[in-house]
Amino acid sequence: MKVAIYPGSFDPITYGHMDIIDRACGLFDKIVIAIAKNDAKNPLFSLEDRIKLATSIYKDNSQVEVVGFPRQLTVDIAKEQKACAIIRGLRAVSDFEYEFQLATMNRSLAPDIESIFLTPKESLIYVSSSLIKEICDLKGDITKFVHPSVEQALKAKLDT
Repeated sequence: MKVAIYPGSFDPITYGHMDIIDRACGLFDKIVIAIAKNDAKNPLFSLEDRIKLATSIYKDNSQVEVVGFPRQLTVDIAKEQKACAIIRGLRAVSDFEYEFQLATMNRSLAPDIESIFLTPKESLIYVSSSLIKEICDLKGDITKFVHPSVEQALKAKLDT
């Protein structure tokens, strides 16, 4: 079975993330959404809430599993999940330099795990969790950027 992990903070998960996950499902037998604790990013949602949101979205997709992970190397979580690849999303050229650096370091740490870069469809290329939170906080319409359960959770969290 070919397993890939898709690591990130997913604070919150967006349609851009979901597009990457759906594309990855066409390439691998199993996708593990690995949600990082990463308190340094000062997340809006707790790790448990982010796991619940992603799990509820993919509850009917047996190809997708959601796990949380503490402060730990991505290659270590990949090894724990028996993954052969790490999926990373690229939205713009500006993402590439950082992602290339990560991929190169990960290859140095775990040469048997590949890094795979996927881009979301054009209509989602500019979507980021940070922008979604800001738009929602300012009472903007986020329905075309996030799953309804995420929209509901954001509105409740931001009290909009």
